[in-house]
This record gives sequence, C-alpha cells and structure tokens, in this order.
Amino acid sequence: MGKGKYSEKGRAGPGPESWLAGELGRTDPGSQAWSLMHWMMVTNKHRLFAMAQEFELAPQQMIALRMLGSGPRKMSELANALFCDNSNVTWIVDRLEERGLVTREAAQGDRRVKLLVLTKEGERMRVEITKRMAEPPPPIAALSVKDQRDLRDILKRAVADISDEEAADALAGKAPAGSS
Repeated sequence: MGKGKYSEKGRAGPGPESWLAGELGRTDPGSQAWSLMHWMMVTNKHRLFAMAQEFELAPQQMIALRMLGSGPRKMSELANALFCDNSNVTWIVDRLEERGLVTREAAQGDRRVKLLVLTKEGERMRVEITKRMAEPPPPIAALSVKDQRDLRDILKRAVADISDEEAADALAGKAPAGSS
C-alpha cells in the first residue's frame, strides 16, 4: 500500500490519511495541520533513537543535554521538563556524570541544592546533537526550497506570540496558565 492508497475495506492505509481519519471531528485546516505535524514526528522518531544510539546515550539523556544548554538547572527542574520523577532524572544524570558530560555543583546561597552543569565535553556533545537534530527529515528535505521557506515562515508566524515566560514554563514542564 503506497501513499494515499486505501485497503480493500475502504479505509486509508497506515499513512497520514488514516492518521487524519482517526482524528474524529477534526476537519478544520488547523487541526489537520497539527495532526500532520504529529504524524511527521511519529514517523521520524526512529531518527532520534538512532542518533541517541550513535552517541551512546539513551534518548532522555540526549534531551537532557540539550536542555542543559540554556544553563545550569536544578535536578527537579530537569525532571519537570522531561516529565519524569526525580528518581528517573537521577538515573539519567548519574549516567551523564559517569560519562563526564555533566557535573553537580552546589547552588549559590543554598549548598543543599545541586545544579546540573555541562562540562566542556558535555557542551561539545550538546552542540553536535543540536546540529544533527536540526537536519530536516527526508520529507521536509525533499520539499522545494520555496516550500521549505514557506513552511518555516508559517511556523514562525504560528509561534511568534508565544511569550518568553510561556516558553520558559513549557521548557520547565509547567502547564500554561488557564489550562487544566
């Protein structure tokens, strides 16, 4: 079954048509665009796992390195940002520390609080991972340069009104104000 093909039962195959068909009541263009972005992420998840394996990291460790690029963080902040509990983030950080990619340092003003800080090697690896993650997946790379620019510009307009505070809250794993 190729792109856009239907099975003998008349349902869309495993492609984006079935993904959209499963989004009951979602016929408006915005919902369809969001579903297609989700489809793109799901069908390219293997790239993230392959890259993590290449760097000999678990995917969560790779994401933690990227998140520490914005500066030192408390373990609890990293746990919130990764949507995991403190025991899981301890495992993640222990492995990164064993590899010499992060250190735990006492916070100024409260030595009981430990901040996670990237080492030089951790920063070097974070930069390399960030470059690699910025490489577009094949479906986007296959678009014309004009279509890539248009897609970029549309997405820039879509995120333009997200405040720095909202972005910081999202990166800290906090729900937006007014959401349940």
